[in-house]
Amino acid sequence: MSETRILFHFPLDPASRQVRLALGEKRLAFTEQPVRYWERPAELVSLNASGLTPVMRDGDLVLCESRAILDYLEETFPEPALLGRAPSERAEARRLLQWFDRKFDYEVGGYLLHEKMEKRLLGLGAPDLASLRQGREALRAHMIYIEGLVSQRDWLAGSRMSLADFAAAAHLSVIDYFGDVPWNDFPGVKTWYMKLKSRPAFRPILADRWPGLAPAAHYDDLDF
Repeated sequence: MSETRILFHFPLDPASRQVRLALGEKRLAFTEQPVRYWERPAELVSLNASGLTPVMRDGDLVLCESRAILDYLEETFPEPALLGRAPSERAEARRLLQWFDRKFDYEVGGYLLHEKMEKRLLGLGAPDLASLRQGREALRAHMIYIEGLVSQRDWLAGSRMSLADFAAAAHLSVIDYFGDVPWNDFPGVKTWYMKLKSRPAFRPILADRWPGLAPAAHYDDLDF
């Protein structure tokens, strides 16, 4: 069904980026369909009642939300495996997926991306400085946690790259688009991110641009 595989996504959406990374790593062909989800376009709402991205249409099959799509890809195209081989690594990968999609997104993205991106897209005025400060403080706490993980493991969930790495990189990459990640204070995290950033699956992510939202100068630099 690859000839009719279409991904409806917003380029600066961390959930959409996770799916794009998984599709790229598994070398699965797909057509990108960027959507302005905040305008609730009729085609997107007809596919996903929540009106949120990502949505993947694979032939007659419609899959909504990142976790459902990632599970489908892993079950349908098991190689390369992106949840680890050992049950313990798969469990840890799933835990970290939840960590970034729930905790990181709420504590960091909910502030920084709302103030720097969503307000611009929705015309809601200037960023709130207190909210930016709160998001940046939470980001540093999460960076400390990630630094601890990569100091003990080859990848976030263990010895193999997994969807946990894609989840973390998807969220961090959007924050990095706006220049808010303090990479130089966390050398282990920076080295880990450089490894991911250099993978072929990451190239479309680094090419992302959105009108009126310019990325930080180092955003697509592999040796930042």
